[in-house]
Amino acid sequence: MEDQQQNQPEESVFLRSLGAAGTVTGSKHLLITPEMTLMVDCGLFQGIKELREKNWERLPVDAASTGCVILTHAHLDHCGYLPLLVRQGFNKTIYMTGPTRDLTEIILRDCAKLQEEDADRANRHGYSKHRPAEPLYTTADVEAVLPLFRVCEIGVAIEVHPRISFRFYPSAHIPGACSAAISCYGRTLVFSGDIGRLNSELLPAPAPLPQADFVIMESTYGDRLHQGGDTAAELAMVINDTVFEKGNMLLPCFAVGRAQEVMHMIYRLKQKNLIPDQIPVYLDSPMAASAGKVLLHFPEWFTSSKKEVARMFSGVTINDDYQGTEQIIKRHGSKIILAASGMLTGGRVLTYLKSYLPDKHNTILLIGFQAEGTRGRALLNHAHELKVHGKYYPVIAEVREIEGLSAHADQAELLQWLRPFKENQPLVFLVHGEPGAQETLRVKIKDELGLKVHIMKPFEPVWLFRING
Repeated sequence: MEDQQQNQPEESVFLRSLGAAGTVTGSKHLLITPEMTLMVDCGLFQGIKELREKNWERLPVDAASTGCVILTHAHLDHCGYLPLLVRQGFNKTIYMTGPTRDLTEIILRDCAKLQEEDADRANRHGYSKHRPAEPLYTTADVEAVLPLFRVCEIGVAIEVHPRISFRFYPSAHIPGACSAAISCYGRTLVFSGDIGRLNSELLPAPAPLPQADFVIMESTYGDRLHQGGDTAAELAMVINDTVFEKGNMLLPCFAVGRAQEVMHMIYRLKQKNLIPDQIPVYLDSPMAASAGKVLLHFPEWFTSSKKEVARMFSGVTINDDYQGTEQIIKRHGSKIILAASGMLTGGRVLTYLKSYLPDKHNTILLIGFQAEGTRGRALLNHAHELKVHGKYYPVIAEVREIEGLSAHADQAELLQWLRPFKENQPLVFLVHGEPGAQETLRVKIKDELGLKVHIMKPFEPVWLFRING
């Protein structure tokens, strides 16, 4: 970075990605100016071991000198590194919306608790090569982060420096999720965060954004179109097929966003008598249950009424402990289980997986993006077995996918989100995507919108502009 900066004017602004460059996880983007450095998102790497190991590495920048963090939303790959950033010396403000503030606290506490439990389990059973196994961070580390949170209103300018300010605009990914439009020395940069669907079950479409000189956008599904059709009807068909087979449906889901949308859809299917009303539904994710209750405090973020959102919990049994998980598995009769994590990387969903994978009557229903190296991606790639807690389990259950339940915009929706910026001819930077998806989207943007596109590389400093005056 120093070599490149030496070749550019001293009074310049740079962009640098410390994560989510050539991959979909670990979002950390630096906006580097002569007077302060901002970080947009601060997430953990997930997926393959090579990526997860990066979480243990110290950042290649001085955390203490970072001026602030702007958090687009509460998913772990966007907020999960915050305790480590603070441990490395960061002590400034972390800006976010109201729902993001409450959900981030829940997610960070849950992440720390799971890591502490996993380390303890590994030490007791000896399946870790580390002696002793230690958590990435603890609940005490999370407590040190919370006082730094500051809630921002939608569309209100927040000044972080005399010549730098930003505004949040809802992005429809999960409740509280936003894009951030940053005004920096007379130029405008839009960081998309994760872009949601145009027609969500619960959330309004992404909000219009101001014209920009630079757009830093996600590209998760840059090479893919979600299947059209009636998503609710698809879900009803999978449920009814599973009931007919007298099997169980395991639905791995992200605790924040997907779990609530699926619960709402199942509630409406029962109301319309499109699935058996008596089939039990279990939410085996204390974090998802807590997140659902939090969201009731923010009805303005939903297209449905507060009463309707509250009703999605009717008929759902919430399990709070591991003993309850074992009891649910032992209960006879078909049932629907929603459990985290959405990519099958950890959590209670693995306990169900071990029981349900070897039975052909059961269904594993995947509904979100499955990162490279995760068990979810392995199932989509027709793996014949999965390794869970050190043992291999045959994949005999039926594995199905409903793309319409994804929280990420597909290629057409990404282009539609970007199209209004065409008037100002911004330079576009692609982040948060795997290489194939990014290259496909780059070509599509160039051909359809005539915009210049740069695919960010890990740690690469990119010169944006020189400050005038």
